[in-house]
Amino acid sequence: MSNPVQEFLEERKDRIYKNSQNAKLKDAAANFNEASNQAQYSYNFSWLGRPIIQYPQDMIAMQELIWEIKPDLIIETGIAHGGSLIYYASLLELIGKGEVLGIDIDIRSHNKKEIESHSMYKRIHMIEGSSVDSNTVEKAKEYAKGKQTIMVSLDSNHTHEHVLAELEYYSPFVTQGSYLIAFDTIVEDLPNGYLPGRPWNQGNNPKTAVKEFLKNHPEFVVDKSIDNKLLISVAPEGYLKRI
Repeated sequence: MSNPVQEFLEERKDRIYKNSQNAKLKDAAANFNEASNQAQYSYNFSWLGRPIIQYPQDMIAMQELIWEIKPDLIIETGIAHGGSLIYYASLLELIGKGEVLGIDIDIRSHNKKEIESHSMYKRIHMIEGSSVDSNTVEKAKEYAKGKQTIMVSLDSNHTHEHVLAELEYYSPFVTQGSYLIAFDTIVEDLPNGYLPGRPWNQGNNPKTAVKEFLKNHPEFVVDKSIDNKLLISVAPEGYLKRI
């Protein structure tokens, strides 16, 4: 007998693969990626009242991964307004388990106050300190003890050197079958100076760090199906699966 649920999933899988060969669609997505990043499109959205500073497409991808993996812990470097922490915590609340660990070199007092007063704070813990400081990493290790399934999201300083250090420090946390996501790999694909005043640029960004990292870490692979699915994303080639 036919299985309509499985048939739908297979059709979707085939459609996503075909996106990789659809030049018209890919060109349209590339144009939008460039124009929208220059217009700071990601700053337009909130989740449960907190600015999230992410593309909705990437957040849908993260939702799919979190629902599939059901992690006991999500580690995120880079807190900003706390929207991503709240988002991940709310998904874990729906699943019924899990915590979010946020790390930032400077958790601004007004943002900290809003995060701590949020109903989803019960699933959030924060560490203030550089994500690439050994003391911070040790605190993260202590917090991660006993967690069986862990995801990691890197979204702090976007220079090559910083992200490569984060990849080296936090990749060991990622459990088999889970993901290590490096956000803002899109920088490599955008014009130089698209956001004036930022130290990252073509040749010095998360994507260059990911490529360098993968040379010595065959336990991670780029999940190209996510890239083909989203097309509009700040993290192309940044969704790394531990195999």
